[in-house]
Amino acid sequence: MPGDISRNDGQALSGRRANPLPFSRPTIEADEIEEVVDSLRSGWITTGPKVARFEELFVARLGVTQAVAVNSATAGLHLAVAALDLRPEDEVIVPAITWAATANVVELCGARTVFADVDPDTLCIDPGDVARRVTPRTRAIIPVHFAGQPVDLDALQSLAREHGLVLIEDAAHALGARHCGREIGTTGDLAVFSFHPIKNITTGEGGMITCNDAALADRLRTLRFHGVSKNAWNRFRGGGVPQYDVLEPGWKYNMLDLQAALGLHQLGKLDRFNERRVRLAARYDVRLREVPELRPLAPTHYASASAWQLYVVRLDLQAVDLDRDDFMQALGAEGIGTGLHFPALHLSSYYARKYGYGPGSLPLAEAAGASILSLPLYPLLSESDQDDVLAAIGRVLRAHRRVGRPVVARPPSELGAAP
Repeated sequence: MPGDISRNDGQALSGRRANPLPFSRPTIEADEIEEVVDSLRSGWITTGPKVARFEELFVARLGVTQAVAVNSATAGLHLAVAALDLRPEDEVIVPAITWAATANVVELCGARTVFADVDPDTLCIDPGDVARRVTPRTRAIIPVHFAGQPVDLDALQSLAREHGLVLIEDAAHALGARHCGREIGTTGDLAVFSFHPIKNITTGEGGMITCNDAALADRLRTLRFHGVSKNAWNRFRGGGVPQYDVLEPGWKYNMLDLQAALGLHQLGKLDRFNERRVRLAARYDVRLREVPELRPLAPTHYASASAWQLYVVRLDLQAVDLDRDDFMQALGAEGIGTGLHFPALHLSSYYARKYGYGPGSLPLAEAAGASILSLPLYPLLSESDQDDVLAAIGRVLRAHRRVGRPVVARPPSELGAAP
């Protein structure tokens, strides 16, 4: 039923769920389904009028001048970095706590990835560490609005202006988030959003690049479809002229109308979805004050509003007799799905081998990457589901708490106000 975001799909059985609770589940309602069916019936399922309309709605929502729809946020990041025309000696700074795509696209464009450490409380990139890593070869910074919480854009934009750098915001987690009252995606050079099924809205897979530069957006549109001057919808809309030109090599990164059909309705529900996320996150905050072994991320020290794409907690590894991975597996055995966002990327095989990173290179990111996990948080999660998550956490901790460790609840000031 449209609008119903409080149902419970699991039943408790002897303290455990009868049906496993997924880590995430998209909210797909009747109007999205009908729009997809309309696309199927229309015969136009590739890039067409619905993609164009979705881009227009995005422009209207954010107040930017340009929105370029793509088939994934990874594609969006790749196009944004490709448009920099990087050379092999150029460097791009990214956070060490992020999904692989943030750094991979730099490598795919032939440049060098430079990892920066993160703030230990928010896990957003640390502007101070970024400043220490800027060199004459630095061309861009790609900060990640981690878990939906905005990075310190004022500090990063000041740094970018000082050194003539491009700021590409990885906003995959941050649709609807705000920094100092302004929505993410409206103030930087470029921002890239994700519509993966676990994100704040979904198009199945998909992404959007926003900017305020018409010439740049035109180039991104060319690059997203092989580098040719016209795609099928352009030719159809313009009268069917078949001739086209290859302006430069590009990729097949265009969004489909089938994807945009979902987005047309999902975008209008974003505020409702995010309000639900905020309420559930606040409820976690209150209940986890009594669980000293788990520490949620802290709020930013600057004015911001999180999109709460993820609810990330850090496990106190000194307080329990198992590691983070085993803790997640134990919750899985209780029927509770969890996520890992993210291990420290600079320690992965490729980056460690190429750049010589090792343990101790970025200590704050490494400590976080070994201890964080994400709890279920999505609009269809009910309070009863959330109670099951918290009860399962309690059972696992009781079974694995180190003997002799005191159990001391954190004060409310560490977690913010109660809902």
